[in-house]
Amino acid sequence: MLAFLEKIGTETLWYLETAGRMGLFLLRMLRGIFTPPFKLFPVIRQVHFIGARSTFVILFTGAFTGMVLGLQGYYTLRKFGSEGFLGSAVALSLVRELGPVLTALMVIGRAGSAICAEIGIMRNSEQIDALECMAIDPYRYLMAPKLLAGIVALPLLTAIFDVVGIAGGYLVGVGLFGVSPGAYFQGMYSSVVWADVEMGLVKSLVFGLLLVWIAAAKGYYLHLERSGGFGAEGVSRTTTDAVVLSSVAVLVWDYLITSIML
Repeated sequence: MLAFLEKIGTETLWYLETAGRMGLFLLRMLRGIFTPPFKLFPVIRQVHFIGARSTFVILFTGAFTGMVLGLQGYYTLRKFGSEGFLGSAVALSLVRELGPVLTALMVIGRAGSAICAEIGIMRNSEQIDALECMAIDPYRYLMAPKLLAGIVALPLLTAIFDVVGIAGGYLVGVGLFGVSPGAYFQGMYSSVVWADVEMGLVKSLVFGLLLVWIAAAKGYYLHLERSGGFGAEGVSRTTTDAVVLSSVAVLVWDYLITSIML
C-alpha cells in the first residue's frame, strides 16, 4: 500500500514539475521576442520553413477535404431538399473548425517534428550549452523566431486551406452534382459572418503558438524526458512524444476555444 501511494506521489510530482518547466519555457520564449536586438531575417527564414514549405501539403489536404465535404454534404442535404445550402455547410465547416484544426495537424507532422528533432539534436550535441557559454540567449536566438513564425504562418496557411477547400466543395457540388453556382456562393455569403472568421483566426493563432511551444520545449528538455535521453533513440522517441502531445493539445484547445467563443 505504501509503495502504491509512493508511486502516485512520485508521478504527481513529476507531472507538476513538467508543467512548471513548460510554463517557464513559454514565458522565456515570449520574453525572447521582446529582447533586443531585433533581427528580421531569422523570423523570415522560419516563416519560410514552417509556412511556405508547408503550402503544398496544405493545398492538397484542403482540396480533398473540401471535395469530401461537398460530397457528404450534398448527399445529406439532398435528403431534406436543401442542396442550395451546400455552400453554407462547406464554408462554415472549413472556416470554423476543419480549416484551423487540419492545418495545425499537417504543420505539426511536417514542421513541428522537425523543430523538435532539430533542437533535440542541438541539445544532444551540446550546441545549446555552447551558446550559453558564449553568453547567447538560446531562447532569443533559437526559440523566439520559431514562435513568431508559427504565429504568423498558421493563420496564413489556414486561409489558404479554407479557400482551396471551398473551391474543392464547389468543384464537387457544382461540377459533379449540378448545384446552382449562384446558390452555392449566395448561401456561403449569407451564412458566414465575421464571428466565424474570427473564431478560425483565433484558433489558428493559438495552434501556431502551441505547436512551436510544445515541439521546442520537448527538444530543449530532451535530457529530462523519461522516454528520451541522449542518443538517436532518445531524439526519435522525444520527437514522437512531441507530435502526439501537440496533436492532442490542438484538439483540446479546439474544444475550449469553441466553447468560449460560441
